[in-house]
Amino acid sequence: MKYMITWSISPGFHKPAAEGFLNSGAPVPDGLKTIGRWHAPGSGYGWHLIEGDDPTALAQHMAQWADLLELQITPVVEDDAAASGLGKVYGS
Repeated sequence: MKYMITWSISPGFHKPAAEGFLNSGAPVPDGLKTIGRWHAPGSGYGWHLIEGDDPTALAQHMAQWADLLELQITPVVEDDAAASGLGKVYGS
């Protein structure tokens, strides 16, 4: 399963969030794989696309950053999976 994580740095935590990222590279735990990570320069927010089937590892990764970032997790599917689901509902 793929998950799009939208993050924004909590007010007053830009320096510790940046230092945490620079010092660690923000790796994901075993059981997850980073597909891509994007930053909106100067904004304090970005996106992280993760793939994996271990909800415990996902919860662990979120907990590692929860004191510095506001996080939203959205399961995402590619066009073919979305089309397959829509086809089952709408008969195409």
